[in-house]
Amino acid sequence: MEFLYGLTLPFDHNLAERDVRMIKARLKISDNLRSEHGADIFCRVRGYNFTSAEYPINLANSAFDARIARMIERRLFKEVNQRLEQMPAVAILGPRQAGKTTLALQIADKQPCLYLDLQLDSDRARLADPAPYLKEHRDKLIILDEIHRVPELFSTLRAVIDANRRAGKRYAQFVILGSASPELLRQSGESLAGRLAYTELYGVDLLEARSTPPQYSSDQSDAETSTLNQLWTRGGFPDSFLASSDRSSLLWRRDFITAYLQRDIPDLGPAIASETLRRFWTMLAHLSGALLNRSTLARSLDVNATTVSRYLDLMVDLLLVRQLKPWHGNLGKRLVKSPKVYLRDTGILHALLAIDSREQLLGHPKLGDSFEGFVIEQLLSVTPSDTTSSFYRTAAGAEIDLVLEFGLQRWAIEIRHSSAPSPSRGFHEGCRDIQATRQIVIYPGMETYTVRNGVEVLPITQLMNELGERLCKGLG
Repeated sequence: MEFLYGLTLPFDHNLAERDVRMIKARLKISDNLRSEHGADIFCRVRGYNFTSAEYPINLANSAFDARIARMIERRLFKEVNQRLEQMPAVAILGPRQAGKTTLALQIADKQPCLYLDLQLDSDRARLADPAPYLKEHRDKLIILDEIHRVPELFSTLRAVIDANRRAGKRYAQFVILGSASPELLRQSGESLAGRLAYTELYGVDLLEARSTPPQYSSDQSDAETSTLNQLWTRGGFPDSFLASSDRSSLLWRRDFITAYLQRDIPDLGPAIASETLRRFWTMLAHLSGALLNRSTLARSLDVNATTVSRYLDLMVDLLLVRQLKPWHGNLGKRLVKSPKVYLRDTGILHALLAIDSREQLLGHPKLGDSFEGFVIEQLLSVTPSDTTSSFYRTAAGAEIDLVLEFGLQRWAIEIRHSSAPSPSRGFHEGCRDIQATRQIVIYPGMETYTVRNGVEVLPITQLMNELGERLCKGLG
């Protein structure tokens, strides 16, 4: 028996053509997974030989095999299924290697499915005359991966969806996978308005990661802290998080950065020199958690501020960078107007900063900013869609790292990497300024307690659980 990214197969098992495509897709998303232990996958399925020559995949020892074989349960699974009950098509957008294909195939496991990887010439050839081919398979859920490679397909999808509706199939026709490129969003928005629901898949978050045994400790009582440290250090891309060692994880992330710069971003359209974009990405890593200053970036890159804005918009559109907007209100105070910028995945942040391990991270000047960005991404991954997020800062020194607003609630959140955090004076001032209904300090510990002025000190997972409950109520 061989483990195959969540699938266990006997050596010469006969599978249908559909299953072969699923296997190929699952192998694809695990490209560049590394291990010190060798043990190449070799599967023979109806004459197909999948070896490390075609798909360079190595698995670790048996303990790691077992962890790979248990897929991380993604929270988006429920949302996509619910959207498919209401809409003819659902788009799953997210960075490369975030797990979009795996999630789509999990959704399709219990129903007839046609998977087409438009990165493959053979699958694109099937769509040489797309309308008849897609109508022939209208009884299946059709998954279109890498759809940005065939942008002209969007107009055909509209006609096929409308024809299927007239034929009585109103919902669950297509799942579209893409890397959230501006062109994909423009094309789909123009052609499939009212027919397509958008969802976004990011890296694994802390609540999802708790289902996976941590690398740092085998002590069950310390498992939650160990999982937090592992996810923060390595980031949330599944192959990086699940790697057999910190070294393997770092190699994967370096390969990811190189592949994005040299292949993925050019594939998505923008003609930007890879070395220029690498410098820009690295500069953003050093600025992560700070106010955005386009003029300073422009001088460093020897370009104008408009070009910097174009580069930044691209990284935001690709879900690699977050701009957190400042809170605005009529308070009669001088408020900061520039956004703060964060790299959304701390594993990528650490790779760009040449931080090789957790030990190096703990001694690095960007430790606090890294933890702040990690917590913000974790919290925003579970906030309901009607939540407004921002930060608050005044020229006089009042500051709140994260403000969450929903309904009549306004939560002020300070993020401190400390075992005994104490709210700053600026935080108390900020809470009074914005009239916060709840005051919270998030820290890396596991205990919950209250300090002066009613400020709650909470572990990150507790607040994530609270926000997750609100999200689940919103999904019905």
